[in-house]
Amino acid sequence: MGDRDAKDALYAEFAAVGKALGSPKRLELLDLLAQGPRSVEELAAAADTGMSTCSAHLQSLREAGLVVARREGKRVFYSLAGDDVAGLWAHLRQVAQRHRPHTELARRTYLGPHDTEAVGTGELLRRLGAGDVVVLDVRPHGEYAAGHLPGAVNIPLEQLADRLSELPRDAEVVAYCRGQYCVLAHDAVRLLTGAGLRARRAADGVLEWRVAGVPVEPGAA
Repeated sequence: MGDRDAKDALYAEFAAVGKALGSPKRLELLDLLAQGPRSVEELAAAADTGMSTCSAHLQSLREAGLVVARREGKRVFYSLAGDDVAGLWAHLRQVAQRHRPHTELARRTYLGPHDTEAVGTGELLRRLGAGDVVVLDVRPHGEYAAGHLPGAVNIPLEQLADRLSELPRDAEVVAYCRGQYCVLAHDAVRLLTGAGLRARRAADGVLEWRVAGVPVEPGAA
C-alpha cells in the first residue's frame, strides 16, 4: 500500500498544473502562445492586459511547467513547453464544450450567428494541394511569420477591407485564424461575402493543426 504523504505530494504536482489553468487570462495567454513564441510586450498587448499583470500570469504558467522563457537582450520571449501543452488546452476546451451547458452560449455570443460555412481540414488541404482555392490567414503578421499553412496568403483582418483588390474574384477564398474559438476568420468571411467574394472559413485553425501534426511553415510576414 502506497504512502499517503507520497500520494498527496504526487497529486499536489498534478494540482499545480490545474491551478495554473484556473485563470481566464492565463488560458488566453496559452492560446496566443500556441501560435508561436511571443515577447511579454506582445502578449500583454494581444491579451489587453498590463505588463506587470501579464508577467505575473506568465510566471505562474512557467512555475507550472507549461511555458518556457528565453531572453534576447532586454526582452523576454515565452513559448509553450511542448505540443502536449497545446493539446491540453485544446482538450480542456473540448471538455468544457461537451459538459458545461453555458459554454455553447458563450461561444455563440462571442463568434456571432451561424452565418458562415466551414471547410474541414481534409478538404482544405486537398484543395490547397490542387491549387484551386485561395487560403487566407487573417491573423496578425507576427503569428503568420511564426507558422502558417504552406501557400497561405496573409492579410490581417484589420487590413482586409482595404486590400480586397488583392484577392481574385474567380476563386473561392478560405480564411483561417488561431483555432475553432477564434472570431477572426468568422469576421473575415462576413466581410468577404459582403463584398461579393466566394468565401468560407476553415473549421480548424493553427491550434488544432499543431495538435494534429498538420505541417505549418515559418515565413516572413
